[in-house]
Amino acid sequence: MRFAGNIIWFVLGGWLTAIVWLLGAAVFAASIVGLPLTRAAIEMAKLSAWPFGKDIVHIRDLDQKGLSATTAVTGAVGFVFNLLWAVTFGLALFLLYVFYGVLSCLTLIGIPFGLQAFKLAGISLWPVGRRVVTVELAQFARSEAAAQKLATYRTAAA
Repeated sequence: MRFAGNIIWFVLGGWLTAIVWLLGAAVFAASIVGLPLTRAAIEMAKLSAWPFGKDIVHIRDLDQKGLSATTAVTGAVGFVFNLLWAVTFGLALFLLYVFYGVLSCLTLIGIPFGLQAFKLAGISLWPVGRRVVTVELAQFARSEAAAQKLATYRTAAA
């Protein structure tokens, strides 16, 4: 089902949104300062072209790094770049995905495509600090992060 969904998605416009992501990556790569956005945009272009079977996970859920001076600085820099992305390419992609999602959900057979479009709309405004992984890895990373947070709460309460 994932393969068929990805093929249909790509033919019906996934290629177009992936090109918009890659255009944004090229614009920000031209300015050396925008390289963090370039990596995020390329990750999201892959997801935009083939979204079925993939999910988005925050990098901190994958690397399990807690708050430190380095993660605080990278988080602040990521916030600035996400803000820059949101006012340039992010808003246009967000509106495109929402429109496509609503249009897809008008038919019963289009609902899975609409759900993928809404998933992509959510990430299109704030892509820096996110990684595209398989659905299974995303579930595992989230459960590991939740277990670690629960252990922290339990030790703090004891």
